[in-house]
Amino acid sequence: MNTRVRPLMNTRVRRYVPFATGGLQSLLQYRSMFLITGVTAAAGAAVTVFLWRAVYADSPGGTGPGGFTPASITTYLLVAQVLQVLHANRVDDEVAAEVYRGDVAVMLVRPVSYPLVRLFACLPVVAANAVLVGVPVLLFFSFLVPLTAPRPGDALLFAVSTALSVLIAFCVNLLTGMTGFITTNTWGVRMVKQSVVAFFAGQLVPIALMPGPLAAVAHALPFRGMVDGPLTLLLGRYEGVGGAVSVLAQQVGWVIGLTVLCAVLWRAALGRLEVLGG
Repeated sequence: MNTRVRPLMNTRVRRYVPFATGGLQSLLQYRSMFLITGVTAAAGAAVTVFLWRAVYADSPGGTGPGGFTPASITTYLLVAQVLQVLHANRVDDEVAAEVYRGDVAVMLVRPVSYPLVRLFACLPVVAANAVLVGVPVLLFFSFLVPLTAPRPGDALLFAVSTALSVLIAFCVNLLTGMTGFITTNTWGVRMVKQSVVAFFAGQLVPIALMPGPLAAVAHALPFRGMVDGPLTLLLGRYEGVGGAVSVLAQQVGWVIGLTVLCAVLWRAALGRLEVLGG
């Protein structure tokens, strides 16, 4: 049984490899984009980091609101900015554009799943942003401000959590792009999505600093798993093994739930596309 299933799975995966390599080749044609993205991310991080460091500068005993120290709040906000760069996978833009142009119809005659095509195509974007933008930004700020060094176990948990956060971001962006089947312009939808995600993910303000009702809403939404969840693990702000498992379990649950939602809405969108196409 296993000898039959394994070649079949390998064959299916190989169908999507060209989309990943094609996405990487297309990405490398615009290398200046990484410089622009890095400068933008560094500027945004600088404003946020130095603002919050001023807030925590006179904290009694070195610990301020939410249990953060100047070093830990700096680490939180800086890595949050890097995670935001990883989540900017362009899936929402590209899906909406292909719907408008009608290019998405071409995928329907191919023996591939369009959502999986978009996933494989965005993976090089995420990897390139991590290596060419995220790492340089972190290194740059490490020479300017003190940061909190994570424990090895917390760093490993953070790596796993970051991978899950990328999957959550992919699903959110795919759903945003799919609104192109309904609206004539997704720019407004994407702007609203960006603002809502940035706030409730804990990118702008750590969820630990939000008022009770807002914090409860943030914990109930999937966006926490994109920023605050991984950073909770990185900074060791969890209670024992159970606390770490809880963060990862919530992320896994949202990945599964959003994947199912994407599949259901994609089928509904295909039905709408067939109706519009006659």
